[in-house]
Amino acid sequence: REFEAEIRFYSGDDPLDVWERYIKWTEQAFPGGGKDGNLAAVLERAVQALHGQQRYYKDPRYLNLWLKFGDCCNEPLDLYSYLHSQEIGATLASLYITWAEALEARGSFRKADLIFQEGLQRKAEPLDKLQAHHKQFQARVSRQTLLALEESPDGDNLGLLEIAEPQRSSLADLKGRGKKKVRAPISRVGDAVKVMNRNRSSQPQGSLQLPNALSFAVFDENSVSGPEIPTLTSQSWPAPPVPRAKENELSAGPWNSGR
Repeated sequence: REFEAEIRFYSGDDPLDVWERYIKWTEQAFPGGGKDGNLAAVLERAVQALHGQQRYYKDPRYLNLWLKFGDCCNEPLDLYSYLHSQEIGATLASLYITWAEALEARGSFRKADLIFQEGLQRKAEPLDKLQAHHKQFQARVSRQTLLALEESPDGDNLGLLEIAEPQRSSLADLKGRGKKKVRAPISRVGDAVKVMNRNRSSQPQGSLQLPNALSFAVFDENSVSGPEIPTLTSQSWPAPPVPRAKENELSAGPWNSGR
């Protein structure tokens, strides 16, 4: 009641402070969440009350409020795209870290790396935190790639890593006998095999080619030269995504229709 009264009659110059304290108190008073805490409703009211106030777009408190609200949405990825399109928290590392981790959890490693690269290109603060999370992400993906190769059958690994080449015939057994000098023919294999034809000139067979092995491109933010970092395309969002349906809420209806 005290927070509701403070919000209703607030006349200061920082309404975000009241909502932030209100949300922190709700999280501490109801750590398990649920209907009594009603945290999702408070977050929804907060983002609606502060929506469109550009002075908070670079404020970490405001971005943190939005990210918590994203946990209440059915599709948080839509919320992160909305924040990026509206430049809300676009200079803060928390947006890119949370966004990339959500993509990584769904197995979209390439898109997650793209989000990290976008944040590094914009030098989102704190930059060292963003760089640390990016390196940890690269280590996790590399580890999963190696585990996938180890768990695959031996035949598949042989196809990826090496191809058994035909062995050259031993020259030790090719010796002439008797007094006459006999030139032992040398049987060559592999790339040196030649198809002899009286009507055609001898042409070497095509060389063996290894299949493309699985690779993972590592982004180095310290390198000056290299391919240009792809950027995200901003989308026009008229309004933030709709939160998920609230529990224990029934639609209005006549009283005498049920038992």
